Amino acid sequence: MIENIKCDHCHLEFGKDVMIKDDEHYFCCGGCQGVFHLLSENGLDSFYDKAGSTKLSRPVEEFEDSITFDTPSFYDKFVSKDKDGFSEVSLIIEGIHCSACVWLNEKALGQMDGVIEAYINHTNNKAKITWSDSNVKLSQIIDMIRAIGYDAFPYDPSIQEVRADKARKDYYMRLAVAVFGSMNIMWIAVAQYAGYFTGITQEIKTILNTAEWILSTPVLFYSGWNFFKGSYYGIKNHIVNMDILVATGATLTYIYSIYITLNNSGEAYFDSVSMIITFVLIGKFLETLSKKSAADTLDVMSKNIPSEISVIENENIVLKNVNDVEIGDTIMLRLGERAVIDGILLEGESNFDESSLSGESEPILKKVGDKIVSGTTSIDGAIRYSATKDFTHSTLSNIVSLLESAIAKKPRIEKIANRLSEHFSLAILLASFATFLVWFFGGSGFEVSFMIAISVIVIACPCALALATPVASLVGFSLSLKKGILFKESAMLESMAQAEVIVFDKTGTLTNGKPSVIKHEQYENIDKKLIYSLTSSSTHPISNGVSEYLKDESNELLALNNLEQVRGRGIKASFNKDRLLGGNALFLKEHGIIVDDSGEGSHFFVAFKNTLVAKFTLKDELKDDALNSVERIKKFGLLTIILSGDREESVKEVASALGIKEYHYGLSPEQKSEFVQKLQQSKKVVMAGDGINDILALANADIAIAMGSGSDIAIEVSDVVLLNNSLVTLADSFAIARRTYSLIKQNLAISLLYNAITIPLAMMGYIIPLIAAISMSFSSLLVVGNSLRIKWKY
Repeated sequence: MIENIKCDHCHLEFGKDVMIKDDEHYFCCGGCQGVFHLLSENGLDSFYDKAGSTKLSRPVEEFEDSITFDTPSFYDKFVSKDKDGFSEVSLIIEGIHCSACVWLNEKALGQMDGVIEAYINHTNNKAKITWSDSNVKLSQIIDMIRAIGYDAFPYDPSIQEVRADKARKDYYMRLAVAVFGSMNIMWIAVAQYAGYFTGITQEIKTILNTAEWILSTPVLFYSGWNFFKGSYYGIKNHIVNMDILVATGATLTYIYSIYITLNNSGEAYFDSVSMIITFVLIGKFLETLSKKSAADTLDVMSKNIPSEISVIENENIVLKNVNDVEIGDTIMLRLGERAVIDGILLEGESNFDESSLSGESEPILKKVGDKIVSGTTSIDGAIRYSATKDFTHSTLSNIVSLLESAIAKKPRIEKIANRLSEHFSLAILLASFATFLVWFFGGSGFEVSFMIAISVIVIACPCALALATPVASLVGFSLSLKKGILFKESAMLESMAQAEVIVFDKTGTLTNGKPSVIKHEQYENIDKKLIYSLTSSSTHPISNGVSEYLKDESNELLALNNLEQVRGRGIKASFNKDRLLGGNALFLKEHGIIVDDSGEGSHFFVAFKNTLVAKFTLKDELKDDALNSVERIKKFGLLTIILSGDREESVKEVASALGIKEYHYGLSPEQKSEFVQKLQQSKKVVMAGDGINDILALANADIAIAMGSGSDIAIEVSDVVLLNNSLVTLADSFAIARRTYSLIKQNLAISLLYNAITIPLAMMGYIIPLIAAISMSFSSLLVVGNSLRIKWKY
């Protein structure tokens, strides 16, 4: 006869011949074997001591096979590579409903070999995971998420709403059952309370208690199922979360009320059971709706990206997947369509709505030769344009990617709040137990002591503490994006709010960045095509101004040799083995050519064959909004400084016009960087710039702000990008950062003050479980509502 033995995980008995033998252990299936080893490897095997001989459910294989996450088609659609070559994916984690869930997932993933980063945004359950494919597969990451009680699927805006609708319908059904049960229980409770004052027999009371028992059961176990599920996985992974507080309070009250009903003595509290579940569920539902409202602005950008666009091939219009469009392809953009790839306009003209990127409400007319920026919409014409970037590197794709990364990464203040909330629930359970002991041994009896202890459990709310930072940050991000401000990390909101100094580059930041020639002096004969060819090779605004001045009469490019750009100085090359130089006075002096640098404006000197041949005087106008914006920034208490490589007269003129007392001129990129580093030793520094000559200083500043019209590399190293290139937006970014940080601190204060007041009141017996449940939900809603106030001010 074959011997029956117990599975070492679920404790169900099966014949020894069908069991899986693993060293000294036996398992009925691979699922039990996998869970057993997962718990053992993570130091969670004490679970079996707590479970004792209880028979557990066998793991149910109901998920989509995780191996599909490793397929090439999945990688092509959802996985990208970061600058270090690691893989990145955005996932929605299903089943998260409190900060402990976020902590558990981040910790479990963070412990996996090969996982570089795992950030989860509590406001929308979106995870940004970075890993090394050589060390771990994505399917293994998915398996880990599922093993700890959650599920994951790729973030896809086009199907996100369908999944959200399904989740909302489930919420509606559970909420409807809870409200129906609670309303009917309250009618019965009215009869009981009336009988309490007018007289009621124990027999009638027992009948009414039984009716409440029947009605509260589906409320507790169906409507409150998510709390029990969360509690199970919390206990399984040694985490005391909010679900344990709710489930413990409601279940203990339910069991005690059954005892009262069966023994025909005392007061039952089925109404409190139902109300605890109902009000907490309503609070979580309203909280979810509020968080969705805050996140919608960010999701709408990625949600509206079309999967196909019209491309012209051999004079035929064909639909092409956006990921298959290559640089140089000719794209057809019809009236009302949104550009999803950057390019140069080839044919036609149209007004473009750029409000989604820059916040600029006025349409901008685009003509042949103008840049088409992805994310903008053609509102009154059809055009053809040539793609200058592929979809992955387009402006719109980069913004969406940066937003996902920014929202996922947590600021320092949020990490502190999360560490507090990690231990909060356990402290509450201990406080509740201590409260029970004090009241019970103080002579108040079991019933009074028990209900006071339940009130302590129910009224405590770690969710408000956990929500304090992410909701405010998300609302701040949403508002920033509407105004054309892109924060690359949420931590930048906090850092920018604490900034003490702002350092400005002059050209392109405070001025329009388009200096024009106001005077041209010719000293020796030279083919102007040589000067045009030299200046056309540079992206510096001064060089661009000179080439723009010469292009009408000398627009032919000559072949120059040994072309070299010297950052912050000028350009050198050779033509027919003769040296050609162009740049500022210092650059020419370094090459032994003496020049006269006096007079107004900025100067560009040209030397050929070691002889000065021409001098161009240029002037760059201040931006229209420069003065008012600088004044606004000063009102925030920031010290303002200008660093420029330009001449003293030009820098002084700008500083004087803007009321900036400290300015430095004639600086090389290295000198700018050294100045910022020295300033950092005593203050938190923000640097605003737009050019290649600013990148060293930008990289060394605490916060680097790049103007949207700046060079790609300046935008790459920056922490904040101003998409509309406006100084008004720069001032707005400080205002939003400070307002958001202020709301975060207010939210933390609200949460801590709420718990500091209500928990002692509950311990002193002044709050019943019903009021405790309402208060707990209200505290979370208060934090979310306070965060939304930022929208009212801007």
